[in-house]
Parts: sequence; C-alpha cells; structure tokens
Amino acid sequence: MTTLGVVFLPQLPPERLRSVAVAADEAGLAELWLWEDCFLEGGLTSAAAALAWTRQLKVGLGLLPVPLRNVAVTAMELATLHRMFGGRALVGVGHGVQRWMEQVGARPESPMTLLREHLWALRALLAGDEVTVDGRYVKLDRVRLDWPPEPAPPLFAGATGPRSLRLCGEAADGVILTGGTSPKQIAEALRHVSQGRAASGREHESFPVVVYAHAATGKDAAQRLERERVRFGYPSMQDIGVAGDAATIAEAVARWAQAGATTVVLQPTPDDPDPEGFVRFAATEVAPLVRDR
Repeated sequence: MTTLGVVFLPQLPPERLRSVAVAADEAGLAELWLWEDCFLEGGLTSAAAALAWTRQLKVGLGLLPVPLRNVAVTAMELATLHRMFGGRALVGVGHGVQRWMEQVGARPESPMTLLREHLWALRALLAGDEVTVDGRYVKLDRVRLDWPPEPAPPLFAGATGPRSLRLCGEAADGVILTGGTSPKQIAEALRHVSQGRAASGREHESFPVVVYAHAATGKDAAQRLERERVRFGYPSMQDIGVAGDAATIAEAVARWAQAGATTVVLQPTPDDPDPEGFVRFAATEVAPLVRDR
C-alpha cells in the first residue's frame, strides 16, 4: 500500500509549523516531512517540536546534510528522537547541496567518501555498537551511545547520482528521491539502488522508497505549479508535478507508486494560500483515493 505524506516547506516561517502539524495529525495524515535547507530552519529542532505537538503523525526529516554534523552528535540526536517518540520519527541523511556546504566551510573533497563513512558509523552507533574508526572524515575512538534506540531505527539516505544511489542501496535502509523525479526516473534510480543492495547482500530486505512530488490544488493551482516549474528550471511539469482536484492528484500518485515509490510526499507550492488546508485535503480527500487503488 502506498503511503501519502506532505512537505512542510521551510519557506514558511517556523512558527507556522505547529498549526500545520496539528492540522495534519487531526486530519489523519500519515506523514509530514521537513527539510533542512540552508539557511532556513533547523531540521532536528523542527522535527522534535512537530512530534511533541502531535500524537499519531509520523514526522520525516529528509534530509540532514552530513558535512554539517559530527556523526556522534547525529547519533545522539537521532537516538533521543527515537526514544522519545518511538517509530514516529523518520530521518534521512545525504550530501547536502554542495554550494551551501561551501558557503559554511564544510564542503568535503569527496562527498561520497564522507557519506559512506557517516552512514556506516551512524548505523553502528544507532545499533548500540561501540565504534572505533579512523576514516578520512569520520574518526571515533571507542564511542558507544549510553541510550541507543531500541530497536535500531531505519536510516534513510537521499541522493540523485548513480554512485550515490548505489551507496544508498548498500548502506542505508531506505532512499529519498527529490522533487522533480518522474516515474521513469524512479525506475532508473531504483536500478542503481538495487545494485547497491545486491552488492551488500541485502536485496531481500524491505527497502522504503520516498519520493517528493510537486502538487497544487484549489484556485490558481495550475498557475502556481507553473511558477514552480520556472523556479526550478524544469522544461515541463509533465510527470513531475500535478495540479487539480483529489482524483487528479491520486491518479498521479498512483503513477509514482507503480514506478516503485512506497511513499509519495506531496510538495505544495510555497505560495499555497492555505498550508493547513492542504494537509487536510491530502489526508481526507486524496489519501482515501490512493488507498482504494
């Protein structure tokens, strides 16, 4: 069954998160996803607050840029989230936007090496292992969490390039695909992910696939989606975005699901006039149609 979620865009002010999260929780939305885009809002702070304000809603964080954090700090933060809120936290890590990493003096010479070392150490720490490693970027000396989450949570990773996607399959427990990914591109991305899973002997394990999908509804939906096309520089919105009523959006979600997405996260436009209304619309009008397919 396909899970439906919605992004809380960090272009909205942080103080707006509470009303959107509560609306999503009360409406029965499955997942609300957050971004840690520079230099907007802190992802872990936002996730902890959203989880504390809600009772059933799962809160995804996709993704944390690994150049910004020591892996031990990341492990402590994630362990705290998972112990406090159980299985409601869903967290992914990734390279981050290299231009932003350069702005803060954190751009690595080898993003692939950093992500590989970070994923390996982070998964081991979250599993409660004592970790000693002397890598190119990750260096730990007998580090073990005093309060590891039980059980160890799934760790997502986000990527776009073939090598990074293979690494996601090899070293993560699920993959996050960016907005602007068409069903055809999902299938191609999962081919690289599958190669990584096979290389690590994990091809028979479950592997969630999360994809963001541009979406708009209501008055001026098509015009707002067109502004998104211009903002991101897409040649067309065909198969990467959808504007319309619940049935139209559910039909598009089905195409992403058929290509391999297990979770489709609707990405509203930053100028959506009613973010709270959008999460209610997704939960009460779109999600039932998705479930019925």
